[in-house]
Amino acid sequence: MDHLTPEQRSENMRAIKGKHTKPERLVRSLLHQAGYRFTVNGPKNKKLPGKPDIVLPRYKTVIFVHGCFWHRHGCKNTTTPKTRTEWWQAKFDRNVSNDRKHQAALKELGWHVIIVWECELKKSEQVFQRLEKRLGQPPS
Repeated sequence: MDHLTPEQRSENMRAIKGKHTKPERLVRSLLHQAGYRFTVNGPKNKKLPGKPDIVLPRYKTVIFVHGCFWHRHGCKNTTTPKTRTEWWQAKFDRNVSNDRKHQAALKELGWHVIIVWECELKKSEQVFQRLEKRLGQPPS
């Protein structure tokens, strides 16, 4: 049973943002501080499959910053609501299916795809090291 009223739950869900989330801003900050240049919500981002959160054209690389709950990472944040379970499961299945489809389309277009999970950002230095390893050294 949900501990919130339907109105409270609706307000809660409405407050969840889809763009410029705290995890996205953290990844962008890490990249920017290291000298990487990228686009966010630019025309190139919107034309690419899946509308990547960050596009690094120079490296032909896109970065998706995924929330563990919505994209089903499998960590402790990957919970399933107790009410309307079938509806939620169908929603999650569609999200995961779309993620796979978009990643395959991007790879087919010659783009490198990096996924950063929300839970990984607790150790942002490790995330940055992984990004740097995938991208190579930033420009001087």
